[in-house]
Amino acid sequence: MSQTLLAGLSRTTEPQVMLRRFLGLDAVVTGANGVAYVAASGPLGRLLGVDAPLLFGLGVFLVVFAAAVGVLASRRAPAARAVTAVVDANVLWAVLSLVALSAWLEPSTAGAVWVPAQALTVAGFAALQWSALRAGR
Repeated sequence: MSQTLLAGLSRTTEPQVMLRRFLGLDAVVTGANGVAYVAASGPLGRLLGVDAPLLFGLGVFLVVFAAAVGVLASRRAPAARAVTAVVDANVLWAVLSLVALSAWLEPSTAGAVWVPAQALTVAGFAALQWSALRAGR
Protein backbone atom coordinates (compact mmCIF):
# COMPACT_ATOMS: atom_id res chain seq x y z
CA MET A 1 0.00 0.00 0.00
CA SER A 2 1.46 3.34 -0.96
CA GLN A 3 2.43 5.98 1.59
CA THR A 4 0.16 8.44 -0.24
CA LEU A 5 -2.86 6.17 0.08
CA LEU A 6 -2.15 5.53 3.77
CA ALA A 7 -1.73 9.25 4.39
CA GLY A 8 -5.00 9.98 2.64
CA LEU A 9 -6.90 7.34 4.60
CA SER A 10 -5.46 8.35 7.96
CA ARG A 11 -5.30 12.08 7.23
CA THR A 12 -1.69 12.28 8.39
CA THR A 13 1.78 11.52 7.06
CA GLU A 14 3.13 10.48 10.48
CA PRO A 15 3.38 6.65 10.51
CA GLN A 16 2.82 6.30 14.29
CA VAL A 17 -0.31 8.45 14.10
CA MET A 18 -1.53 6.41 11.11
CA LEU A 19 -0.99 3.21 13.03
CA ARG A 20 -2.74 4.50 16.13
CA ARG A 21 -5.72 5.72 14.09
CA PHE A 22 -6.09 2.39 12.28
CA LEU A 23 -5.83 0.51 15.57
CA GLY A 24 -8.35 2.88 17.17
CA LEU A 25 -10.82 2.45 14.31
CA ASP A 26 -10.43 -1.31 14.58
CA ALA A 27 -11.10 -1.14 18.33
CA VAL A 28 -14.26 0.96 17.87
CA VAL A 29 -15.72 -1.16 15.05
CA THR A 30 -14.81 -4.46 16.72
CA GLY A 31 -16.13 -3.28 20.08
CA ALA A 32 -19.43 -2.13 18.57
CA ASN A 33 -19.80 -5.44 16.77
CA GLY A 34 -19.02 -7.34 19.97
CA VAL A 35 -21.48 -5.33 22.06
CA ALA A 36 -24.18 -5.91 19.44
CA TYR A 37 -23.51 -9.66 19.48
CA VAL A 38 -23.69 -9.75 23.28
CA ALA A 39 -26.70 -7.47 23.68
CA ALA A 40 -28.77 -8.86 20.80
CA SER A 41 -27.46 -12.36 20.19
CA GLY A 42 -30.99 -13.78 19.92
CA PRO A 43 -32.41 -11.38 17.32
CA LEU A 44 -29.12 -11.16 15.42
CA GLY A 45 -28.80 -14.94 15.48
CA ARG A 46 -32.24 -15.29 13.92
CA LEU A 47 -31.46 -12.60 11.33
CA LEU A 48 -28.10 -14.09 10.37
CA GLY A 49 -29.07 -17.73 10.77
CA VAL A 50 -26.37 -18.31 13.38
CA ASP A 51 -26.77 -19.84 16.84
CA ALA A 52 -27.33 -17.18 19.50
CA PRO A 53 -24.91 -18.80 22.00
CA LEU A 54 -22.18 -18.74 19.33
CA LEU A 55 -22.82 -15.06 18.64
CA PHE A 56 -22.83 -14.31 22.37
CA GLY A 57 -19.47 -16.05 22.87
CA LEU A 58 -17.98 -14.33 19.84
CA GLY A 59 -19.32 -11.03 21.15
CA VAL A 60 -17.60 -11.47 24.51
CA PHE A 61 -14.35 -12.30 22.73
CA LEU A 62 -14.69 -9.28 20.44
CA VAL A 63 -15.32 -6.90 23.34
CA VAL A 64 -12.19 -8.15 25.12
CA PHE A 65 -10.14 -8.03 21.91
CA ALA A 66 -11.39 -4.52 21.13
CA ALA A 67 -10.41 -3.34 24.60
CA ALA A 68 -6.89 -4.71 24.12
CA VAL A 69 -6.59 -3.09 20.69
CA GLY A 70 -7.89 0.17 22.16
CA VAL A 71 -5.22 0.09 24.86
CA LEU A 72 -2.60 -0.53 22.18
CA ALA A 73 -3.96 2.37 20.11
CA SER A 74 -3.66 4.66 23.13
CA ARG A 75 0.10 4.12 23.32
CA ARG A 76 2.27 6.87 21.91
CA ALA A 77 4.33 4.27 20.05
CA PRO A 78 2.52 0.91 19.90
CA ALA A 79 4.91 -2.03 20.22
CA ALA A 80 5.61 -3.69 16.88
CA ARG A 81 5.14 -7.19 18.31
CA ALA A 82 1.76 -6.28 19.75
CA VAL A 83 0.65 -4.70 16.47
CA THR A 84 1.84 -7.79 14.60
CA ALA A 85 -0.24 -9.93 16.98
CA VAL A 86 -3.31 -7.78 16.22
CA VAL A 87 -2.66 -8.06 12.48
CA ASP A 88 -2.24 -11.83 12.77
CA ALA A 89 -5.44 -12.12 14.83
CA ASN A 90 -7.34 -10.08 12.26
CA VAL A 91 -6.08 -12.22 9.38
CA LEU A 92 -6.96 -15.37 11.32
CA TRP A 93 -10.46 -14.02 12.07
CA ALA A 94 -11.05 -13.21 8.39
CA VAL A 95 -9.87 -16.63 7.22
CA LEU A 96 -11.79 -18.54 9.90
CA SER A 97 -14.95 -16.56 9.12
CA LEU A 98 -14.82 -17.71 5.52
CA VAL A 99 -13.95 -21.27 6.51
CA ALA A 100 -16.86 -21.32 8.97
CA LEU A 101 -19.18 -20.00 6.30
CA SER A 102 -18.27 -22.76 3.90
CA ALA A 103 -17.65 -25.60 6.37
CA TRP A 104 -20.20 -25.51 9.16
CA LEU A 105 -22.44 -22.45 9.25
CA GLU A 106 -25.79 -22.53 7.50
CA PRO A 107 -26.61 -18.84 7.51
CA SER A 108 -29.62 -17.01 6.22
CA THR A 109 -29.22 -14.78 3.18
CA ALA A 110 -28.35 -11.89 5.51
CA GLY A 111 -25.73 -14.06 7.23
CA ALA A 112 -24.29 -15.17 3.90
CA VAL A 113 -23.76 -11.49 3.08
CA TRP A 114 -22.68 -10.39 6.58
CA VAL A 115 -19.98 -13.00 7.23
CA PRO A 116 -17.86 -12.25 4.14
CA ALA A 117 -18.46 -8.51 4.52
CA GLN A 118 -17.14 -8.49 8.08
CA ALA A 119 -14.27 -10.80 7.06
CA LEU A 120 -13.25 -8.33 4.33
CA THR A 121 -13.52 -5.44 6.79
CA VAL A 122 -11.28 -7.20 9.30
CA ALA A 123 -8.82 -8.14 6.55
CA GLY A 124 -8.82 -4.47 5.52
CA PHE A 125 -7.92 -3.43 9.06
CA ALA A 126 -5.08 -5.95 9.02
CA ALA A 127 -3.75 -4.57 5.73
CA LEU A 128 -3.93 -0.97 6.92
CA GLN A 129 -2.30 -1.76 10.25
CA TRP A 130 0.48 -3.81 8.66
CA SER A 131 1.15 -1.11 6.06
CA ALA A 132 1.28 1.62 8.69
CA LEU A 133 3.59 -0.49 10.85
CA ARG A 134 5.95 -1.03 7.91
CA ALA A 135 5.83 2.68 7.02
CA GLY A 136 7.06 3.48 10.51
CA ARG A 137 10.14 1.27 10.26
